[in-house]
Amino acid sequence: MAFVCHFTGKKSSFGKSRVYRGQKISKGGFGLKPTGITRRKFKPNLQKVRAVIDGVPTRIVASTKAIKSGLVVKPLRRRDGYTRQQKLAGGAAS
Repeated sequence: MAFVCHFTGKKSSFGKSRVYRGQKISKGGFGLKPTGITRRKFKPNLQKVRAVIDGVPTRIVASTKAIKSGLVVKPLRRRDGYTRQQKLAGGAAS
């Protein structure tokens, strides 16, 4: 399971963390010099959720932005009338 959002395609990106040393020229110094430059990761807020994809509940990785915006359709739970809907669907079919 890759660390990529199923809907938005968000994934971790890379950057640099910089630490500066010295006094600013405006403060009377010789300027700021970057000393500690290290690589770092920017990770999106991804969650494992159950979502309905092609009519089947599956477990996927989705970003919280996708969940909040309504791109993720969650399956009904049993306590929310799931069995009643099945009964109505079965009664209508027969």
